Amino acid sequence: MILRREFITLLGGAAAWPIAARAQQPAVPVIGYLSPTSPIGASQTALTAVRQGLRDTGFVEGQSVIVEYRWAEGQLDRLPALAADLVRRHVSVIATTGGLASAQAAMAATSTIPIVFLTSSDPVQLGVVASLNRPGGNTTGVTTVNTEISSKRLAVLLELAPQAKIVAQIINAAILDTNVFVQNEVATAARGLGRQHFVVGVRSPIDFEATFATLAERKADALFVTGDPLFGDNRRRLIELAAKHGIPTSYYDSGFVREGGLMSYGAHLPDAYRQLGIYTGRILKGAKPADLPVLRPTRFELAINLNTARALGLIVPPTLLASADEVIE
Repeated sequence: MILRREFITLLGGAAAWPIAARAQQPAVPVIGYLSPTSPIGASQTALTAVRQGLRDTGFVEGQSVIVEYRWAEGQLDRLPALAADLVRRHVSVIATTGGLASAQAAMAATSTIPIVFLTSSDPVQLGVVASLNRPGGNTTGVTTVNTEISSKRLAVLLELAPQAKIVAQIINAAILDTNVFVQNEVATAARGLGRQHFVVGVRSPIDFEATFATLAERKADALFVTGDPLFGDNRRRLIELAAKHGIPTSYYDSGFVREGGLMSYGAHLPDAYRQLGIYTGRILKGAKPADLPVLRPTRFELAINLNTARALGLIVPPTLLASADEVIE
């Protein structure tokens, strides 16, 4: 026979056991996701790829991992505060997108929480990592090296528009330090191809109309759009203005071409975002950023919109058409 006191003890122990068992279960890791953009448009395509990378390493958002999102909504000066907030929340790793501005904000906020970035710039030149093979510190990531392939992208644009003599380049004036390398490369390539080159800086979509007016005043015959979230988030407006002014334009992402842009050449961005997710997952499993080499793209793609070419009165060379990875008709 069980005495009342023993029964109560057993009952209390039975009630307490599941609580203790639950307390011993590992906590679900939390990822901080820092972006200078807004959570709409192109960002959703990026998130789909990042989530696939996480799944590839065994993490499913909302089940085995939690993601804390911080969006700067195009206001780069908000990034430091957003990064600091993620640090205060003790996230396990911070994934940054939209260029090195996000990574630099995260690095300024913490030297211990692992950071995984995705950028089109050279992270070594800008002091984000010590080297591509051995990043060192708490930071690693993926670079799409758009700066290194800009000269080829310009060459393709001029193959489509051989009569163009003056090439304009638009950049995000808010991050001049990360744009200087691609500016120099495009300027050098333009001179080598016997073309004039000038740069116009913009800070927000409000500047787009005035920018295209400047291009018309300076008689630009072709336009090179520098890779930047500001332009990705407002791609439709850029495409509309390029069509309105009849200026052949080169973009860095095939998404522009699918929506009516003339051409693009660059890394396959879904692959890059998926790798960002994979690296984030590997770090959650114990890998150290210092030991993970910065990844570079292995797949580049050329996309051409034939309808836009015809509207601009351009003839696409058969050799260029044959080498295109994607042709929109």
